[in-house]
Amino acid sequence: MEFFRRKPPKIGLALSSGAARGFAHIGVLKALKEASIPVDMVAGTSMGALMGACFVKEGEINAVEEIAINTGWRKLARLLDPKLGSLRKGLIRGRRIEELLHSLIGDVDFRDLRIPFAAVATDVNTGETVVLRKGSVIEAVRASISTPGVFVPVTLEGRCLVDGGLTNPIPTDIVRDMGAKFIIAVNVLVEPQKRARTVSPPKGDEMAEVPNIFNTLIQSIYIMEHEIIKARIPRADIVISPDVSRIESFEFHKGEEAILAGYEAARNALPRLQRLIGKR
Repeated sequence: MEFFRRKPPKIGLALSSGAARGFAHIGVLKALKEASIPVDMVAGTSMGALMGACFVKEGEINAVEEIAINTGWRKLARLLDPKLGSLRKGLIRGRRIEELLHSLIGDVDFRDLRIPFAAVATDVNTGETVVLRKGSVIEAVRASISTPGVFVPVTLEGRCLVDGGLTNPIPTDIVRDMGAKFIIAVNVLVEPQKRARTVSPPKGDEMAEVPNIFNTLIQSIYIMEHEIIKARIPRADIVISPDVSRIESFEFHKGEEAILAGYEAARNALPRLQRLIGKR
């Protein structure tokens, strides 16, 4: 009888931060969609929030995939809008990023989204995790991706918000709070010792080479985020970890490589995923 038919669990997708490596989320979403794995809600942090926002409006990821594949250094440079007057707050204002988001998803409100969505940011004054689920999706994503020192922070509802990765780099708990009974976590944060080297290792008694200021800043944040993730990963029912160790934080021109890594990792996880959710 219909009344006694087993209902499938609500599936929540938690997308981690990861800068350029976050393009791997596109490949994961493609593989899940091809396999008809339903996604009932999404929570994302930083690059995970950006990718998630592009997906949840219509349940499609094609537009952002095209941009990821065709993004070269020159095109990426056009998205950066430094201003000397704002250097005390951050190097990049982020207005052109907002324009890109507007071209991808439009001026949408959270209530207009096809799939429930949450973007995760951090209150830089209190250190609290801030879950954004109402108002402008673009403003929420812009807050979630605001790497301290790089992007100018975003002020929303009286809070000064920066990158959500500082407190919650993979929001498994957020999708659980949204009502998910089964959680898929996609982790693109590479273990620090496994990432591609940006400097040459010292030989013998040589002094270690000091990386540039951007690599130092981002790597320091990722070391912290990786430690936080260790405690949050066990909360997921299945974890998909694309191999993006050869992609550096700002290598956005490697979008196609990242997408393929995400797609292959998700395809490899499908048999176990389908068994766990009881999908035939």
